[in-house]
Amino acid sequence: MTFLQKLRNKNPLVHNITNAVVTNFTANGLLALGASPFMADGIEEVADIATIADAALFNMGTLNESIVNSILIAGKSSNERNVPIVFDPVGAGATSYRTAIAQLITQEIKLTVLRGNVAEVAHVIGENWSIKGVDAGAGEGNVIQLAQKASQTLGCIVVITGADDVITDGHTTYLVSNGHPIMTKVTGCGCLLGSVIAAFLSVGQQQALESVTEAVAFYGIAAEIAAEKTVAQGPGSFQIEFLNQLALVTPEVVQQRSNIHKVTS
Repeated sequence: MTFLQKLRNKNPLVHNITNAVVTNFTANGLLALGASPFMADGIEEVADIATIADAALFNMGTLNESIVNSILIAGKSSNERNVPIVFDPVGAGATSYRTAIAQLITQEIKLTVLRGNVAEVAHVIGENWSIKGVDAGAGEGNVIQLAQKASQTLGCIVVITGADDVITDGHTTYLVSNGHPIMTKVTGCGCLLGSVIAAFLSVGQQQALESVTEAVAFYGIAAEIAAEKTVAQGPGSFQIEFLNQLALVTPEVVQQRSNIHKVTS
């Protein structure tokens, strides 16, 4: 049974502390996938949510002191209960504050997955890479080597998204070439991916690298099919159809369309 089928059978509860820009899109995306979103960032309850959550996504897109404290409290509570955690360090490198907070979170919380663009991941581990707002700039360097270094430094799986997505545990590395450029025209596509990865981890924590790789491929395939149906109509129509495809893509379609390559050094 694939991780996708296990997920839909389980309907896992995914705790999201995410940014205000993408809350609705993230919740709808998880529902379409077959997961149950729990959108809560109140400092009064986040520790308790870890007692019922199957996975957690922490996203620092709209950053303030309250959100930081909630992430730290929820993360430590999740660690105590072995709840898998995905962290999205949105905009790390854009400001010194964001970079410092991203580094603090990775030091204070044991992550299962760090997911970001190449510039964000680079700045989390103290490497230089150009960044524009929350988007990666051109930069220079080897993305695969950077991902592997980040994974080894942080002790977690690292996902660097781009034209080709890099997924590594520091030893085994995969490239996923599914997806479509129109995804960059819809706010929240990267943020939702973090929550989808968390949902897959809820049923695949014992095979974390494989479950994360399937999550990334599945997500890209849903985008490909949505783009095939709507790209001529623009990003608004794509966004709606993308949510449809998160619900409609089957394990068989994932198997047929996955474009995954293992990196050999």
